[in-house]
Amino acid sequence: MKRIILSLCVLLMVQLAHAQYELYPANWWVHMKWNKVQVLVRAAGKDLKNQTAAVQYPGVKLEKISRFQNPHYLVLHLAIGPEARPGVVTIRIGTDLVQWPLGSRRPGNGTAFANGATAADLMYLIMPDRFSNGDPSNDRVPGMRDQSLNRDSVFERHGGDLKGVEAHLDYLKDLGVTAIWLNPVIENDMPNRTEHGYAFTNHYKIDPRIGGAAAYKKLIDAMHTKGMKMIQDAVYNHTGLEHVLFRDQPDSSWFHRWPKFTQTNYKDQAVFDPYGSKVDRKIMEDGWFVPSMPDWDQSNPFVQTFLIQHALWSVEEFGIDGWRIDTYAYNDLPFMNRCNQALYDEYPRISIFGETWVHGVPNQSYFCQNNYSIPFKSNLQATTDFQTLFYGIIPAVTQPFGWTEGVNKLYTTLAQDFVYKDPMRQVIFLDNHDLARFYSVVNEDTAKYKLAFAWLLTGRGIPQMYYGSEILMKGTTWPNDGYVRLDFPGGWKGDAQDKFTASGRTEKENAVFSYIRTLANYRKRSPALTSGKLLQFAPYDGIYIYFRYNTTQTIMCAMNTNSKPVTIATDRFREVLQKFTAGIDVVSGSRISLKDSLTLNPMSNRVLELK
Repeated sequence: MKRIILSLCVLLMVQLAHAQYELYPANWWVHMKWNKVQVLVRAAGKDLKNQTAAVQYPGVKLEKISRFQNPHYLVLHLAIGPEARPGVVTIRIGTDLVQWPLGSRRPGNGTAFANGATAADLMYLIMPDRFSNGDPSNDRVPGMRDQSLNRDSVFERHGGDLKGVEAHLDYLKDLGVTAIWLNPVIENDMPNRTEHGYAFTNHYKIDPRIGGAAAYKKLIDAMHTKGMKMIQDAVYNHTGLEHVLFRDQPDSSWFHRWPKFTQTNYKDQAVFDPYGSKVDRKIMEDGWFVPSMPDWDQSNPFVQTFLIQHALWSVEEFGIDGWRIDTYAYNDLPFMNRCNQALYDEYPRISIFGETWVHGVPNQSYFCQNNYSIPFKSNLQATTDFQTLFYGIIPAVTQPFGWTEGVNKLYTTLAQDFVYKDPMRQVIFLDNHDLARFYSVVNEDTAKYKLAFAWLLTGRGIPQMYYGSEILMKGTTWPNDGYVRLDFPGGWKGDAQDKFTASGRTEKENAVFSYIRTLANYRKRSPALTSGKLLQFAPYDGIYIYFRYNTTQTIMCAMNTNSKPVTIATDRFREVLQKFTAGIDVVSGSRISLKDSLTLNPMSNRVLELK
């Protein structure tokens, strides 16, 4: 009986000691290639500066202890040998015992998870707080700084969550979606504007207001069961003011510091300009993005390892398939190469693309894998392709045709793809959470809207659509960006309209929904669109013809950007059409002769499978 009581007392002491410590990463796995793990230990109420530490666990060796100016922290440098087995590693810090789980690796690397988004996918971007509220019990979480809950305000929280996303997976799968990119899911315990998620406050917690880690795992498991992929939004450049490591900093070298507040100049040119000044580059890379987002000092090796390990941990812990990296151009780029490579080494099929909101193909291509012979070579697979948006499809549907205007801009931008190592990895899109919704960009003209969507679903690269685009959601960033982040009607109990259902949509909405759904589902089974090459012909008189093809299938896309019908002679395209006499319109199913000419409707993009 005394032994039982003693054992219970020891167990209680271990639990009490563990509760006083925070460990980053919270756990790890055996047989990882990243087997030298930096465990950052934080104990807010303790002085760790002179505390001893020891680990006694087969296959796990404590190689070194690093200490900081702040006595709340120390780093345990652990080496996990190949002989280590899953279990719970007990770490002794002074007289305290802290437990650190060491698990078996997730099965199915590159098949069941970390499978990467490719040109065969259609990504659907969701802001969880604004899509669907599947669990009202987590709308407000006691103790968190932001207690707002007001759907009448575009600034405050609305209550959407991960369970709401899971509840509509069948809707998305039916639409033709194969991958979901969520705006950040990591804890964002800031006092306001927390709906977007881009100011992390604890890397190792999933925000409880969207369901926490359990809901995230459940959603990803459900997606994988349905053959869908999860893309996680990463932020390496900055964090939130309330982040635990900023509020209680290990030392003064973890974040960029200035004599007075200095914001980035947002000048991506300063990074690669051969004539650029050092000060411009320093302000670009080290200046804070906004006052509420402290800028990590990524030259600090402890910061580097903290961020890399979190990326690896996220993939293994949750089973995500790819990364979208926020504000990519503002990071320390050699560090980003190291971080990307760690992910490639551990997960060879994972995909990574970065946000590069820049202007010009050379600017954009500098930040990803390219064909330049220059001192810095990025290993980022691809970027979010702002160039085919700003200098491509938007002018194609909003500008009159000219030698360099209108659809010629799309043609010219794509002609510069020779700079990319693999342009088929570029992520193409019409809008996102920071931009005016495309339906508003085209002044709610459904003909222009459908033309643009036909391009999105037949163009080169990985298409990404923004939640609600299929039901004609509209909004601009004026007077603020909240108006492009409105709720999906029907995502909340009691909504007057449920646009997840055909009966809840208007006739116009159903027509556009059906058009997108038809093309998206056709795309999934089209080898030419998912893995084929692109062949384009120079536009004339507002007509742009391009083909997607491989050895088994050829798709002809005929874009008419004029406001009137046009009949074109087909002999100009004989290098492709010489083998074909007709095409099947993949939307209507009708057979179209291509023998001499082709008639195109006003402002349309006809998609024909050649026969």
